[in-house]
Amino acid sequence: MKKTEVLVVDDERDTCELLEMALARQGMQVTTCTNAADALEKIASRDFDVVLTDLSMPETSGLEICERVIALRPDVPVVLITGHATLETAMGAIRAGAYDFVTKPIESKTLGVVVSRAVQHRRLREQIKMLRAARDANQSLIVGGSPAMRKVADLIDRVGDSDASVLIHGETGTGKELVARAVHNKSKRREGPFVAINCAAVPHSLLESELFGHARGAFTDAKATRMGLFQQANGGTLFLDEIGELPIDVQPKLLRALQERKVRPVGDNREIPYDARIVAATNRDLENEVREKRFREDLYYRINVVKVEVPPLRSRGSDTLHLAHHFLKQFAERSGKPTLELSERAAERLMAYEWPGNVRELENCIEHAVALARFDQVTVEDLPEKLRGYLAGSFVATANDPTEIVTMEELEKRYLLRVFKLVGNNKSRAAEVLGIDRRTMYRKLERYAALDGTEAPSAEAGERTSEPPGPPVEPGPPDGAAVDDVSGAALPS
Repeated sequence: MKKTEVLVVDDERDTCELLEMALARQGMQVTTCTNAADALEKIASRDFDVVLTDLSMPETSGLEICERVIALRPDVPVVLITGHATLETAMGAIRAGAYDFVTKPIESKTLGVVVSRAVQHRRLREQIKMLRAARDANQSLIVGGSPAMRKVADLIDRVGDSDASVLIHGETGTGKELVARAVHNKSKRREGPFVAINCAAVPHSLLESELFGHARGAFTDAKATRMGLFQQANGGTLFLDEIGELPIDVQPKLLRALQERKVRPVGDNREIPYDARIVAATNRDLENEVREKRFREDLYYRINVVKVEVPPLRSRGSDTLHLAHHFLKQFAERSGKPTLELSERAAERLMAYEWPGNVRELENCIEHAVALARFDQVTVEDLPEKLRGYLAGSFVATANDPTEIVTMEELEKRYLLRVFKLVGNNKSRAAEVLGIDRRTMYRKLERYAALDGTEAPSAEAGERTSEPPGPPVEPGPPDGAAVDDVSGAALPS
């Protein structure tokens, strides 16, 4: 273990030697200087843990040395030695930036305690700096470099300093909680707590108690008063994840708490004020939930002051590879393996895949690959089976590999299913986009399901499943594809 290094500065050599002996007996490594110039030269060239300097010296005072040390090495604590502990001395030491001061005559035990405390203070500051750097690195990873995530980052920067409620919307696995933490870290509440609850994971009967707390005896198992999450988040941020799953009978109580900035614990007559920013997240279309009377409109507008749309991974371009490299490093370190790289072919498969499970699925994929990797490189063979056998949904007419060429039927199938997915699995809308009637749409979906051995997608709620008879219209080619004038078939580009 590295010894604590102390620089002692005093114009009297005898005092330097006495201090050196006292600190050396406590296992510290001591360097002494009898003039300020020599001391400042040593400080500039070496990293001491603590500087211990006399206050009254003929050429340069201890206060001046303290100021110079802080200018050169702001992380190094300075302890001043004085013969007169007055209020004026204390104020001068604080203004100069000193960590502490001791008075003469100095007891060896007291000196050791003060120096050790100064060292602990420095190490704590270094840990805080490391944690903040890690937080900032993590935040930059969340933001990524794609245009879609730069837009998210800009919105987080703009809304950070306000106390406005934020609603984060995105598919499952896109990292909505990480975005919520980024909002918290950018806010003036960053030093306060970040308290999260998944509204879908807490039993209905306990949700109100979790949010608002309860009084002793409020129900059978309430053996003691319990503080709710609103109060626990005081001074910080309360993150309500999956708020679209909130039971309809709890919604009015949540609305009142947000409007009044007070909560009433279960079984209590008091209303307790709280001071927390509200950030909510959902993968549901809450506007549709409001129309269907499953979510209160007034609550929706209360939580949706600023809306952040988190894009799916498939629309984030090269962010996929940046995240993959991050997870590679993370899981390699965790498993004690050397740093791994992605092979070119493995990277191509990651970029081609559509990631229905988003960032969470990518993380799982990389953990799988690291567990199976035998060399210093992750290859296609190390990826999960669904990625090893995956063929991109886009048709590449100029491919060099014959296995990438697909039949016209397969091309039509992929194009139809792609459109179906883009319109949210709404058959009527898909049929409209493709220029075919719904009967033809249903027939084709059933045919593709039969070929794949799967079940055809069911009709949307409220969508008509019958259609007046009419001549089937075959779908046209994908946008931008050349068409044969005679057959009407799509030609290779």
